[in-house]
Amino acid sequence: MTSGSGLWIALALVGVVLLFSTSPEPITEPKAIQSVDLERYIGKWYSIAHIPTSFEAGCVSGTTANYSLQPDGKIEVLNECYDKRGALKVARGTAWVPNPEKSAKLKVSFVRAFGVPLFAGDYWIIDLAPDYSYAVVGHPTRKFGWILSQTPILPDDKLQQIKSALEAQGYDWTSFQLIDQSINVVGSGF
Repeated sequence: MTSGSGLWIALALVGVVLLFSTSPEPITEPKAIQSVDLERYIGKWYSIAHIPTSFEAGCVSGTTANYSLQPDGKIEVLNECYDKRGALKVARGTAWVPNPEKSAKLKVSFVRAFGVPLFAGDYWIIDLAPDYSYAVVGHPTRKFGWILSQTPILPDDKLQQIKSALEAQGYDWTSFQLIDQSINVVGSGF
C-alpha cells in the first residue's frame, strides 16, 4: 500500500465518522389541532395562500374549496379555480375522518374507481379560528399547505399571525403563493 492510498483511507474514515456523528435534527410532523366540528367546517372556503398541488399549478385566481357533508359522514369536495385564460378548472373529491378521535386529521382523494376513493392524501387542520373564520391546512411532509378563509379577503394582521404560526410548525413561508381573490370580491369589477 502506498502512502497516498493510506491518506485516502484516513480521509474516508474521517468522512464516515463525521457523517454519522452530525445527524440533522429529527423532523417532526406539524401538529394538527385536537378536533374539528365538521358541521361547522363545511361550506365554501377561499384559498388565500397555498403551496400548490399539481391541480393548482395552473390556477392564477379565485381558488375555492366547497365542502358538503354527506349522509354517510364523508365530505364531498369541490375545488375550483381560474387559469390564466380565465377558464374555470374543477376537481371533485371525497374526504373522510379515518380516526374519529383525531377529527382534524382527514384523508382526501380525487380519484375513484368503482366508487372507491384511491390515492388518498393527508389533509390536516393545523390551525382554526375559534369562530371558524379561517383555517390552516397542512400535510405531514409539509409539501402542501393552504390558508383558507370564509371570506375572499383575510386581514393583513391575521395573515401575519398565520405566517408566524406556520413557521413555528416548520413551514417555509416562501413556499406559499398568495392567491388573487379579486374575482370573488363583490364590487371588484370582475
